[in-house]
Amino acid sequence: MKKIGIFYGSTTGNTEEVAMMIGKRLGVDMSDIHDVADTAPSAVGDYDVMLFGCSTWGDGDMQDGMHDFLDGVMALDLAGKKSAVFGCGDETMAETFCNGVGEMYRMLKNTGVEMIGGDFDTDGYKYDHTDADVNGRIVGLLIDNMNHPDLTAGKVDDWCHSLESVM
Repeated sequence: MKKIGIFYGSTTGNTEEVAMMIGKRLGVDMSDIHDVADTAPSAVGDYDVMLFGCSTWGDGDMQDGMHDFLDGVMALDLAGKKSAVFGCGDETMAETFCNGVGEMYRMLKNTGVEMIGGDFDTDGYKYDHTDADVNGRIVGLLIDNMNHPDLTAGKVDDWCHSLESVM
């Protein structure tokens, strides 16, 4: 079985909550779920599959802690490993909804890692633009726990199910 690590950056707790839901759904041990504020980027080397999550802030920026963490991760060669991205946003920020997911995806692509967990649906959310749309496909799990908490568990479950088939 592949060793899975979850790395999240969370300012208000929403992304942490989603990271914990994903971990529980995939059977990831709590010791393998990491707040990037307290984790060295080199820790990703311990895992075959890495899931990265963050929220989107301000003008569509990735959460600060995750941005700093990924700057360190980008120095690593992750060839032969798999990764997926997830994130939280607020659809009322219609022009920048979950942009952090797209930014994480673009940064991680430069490490040689195989990206998985894309082509996920955003049914139920209303927004005008997201940087998580890369060439017409959504590249990770987008969550709006602020406006649609009723959709979160189902979206997490569906995404995790899709990951299980490619991990």
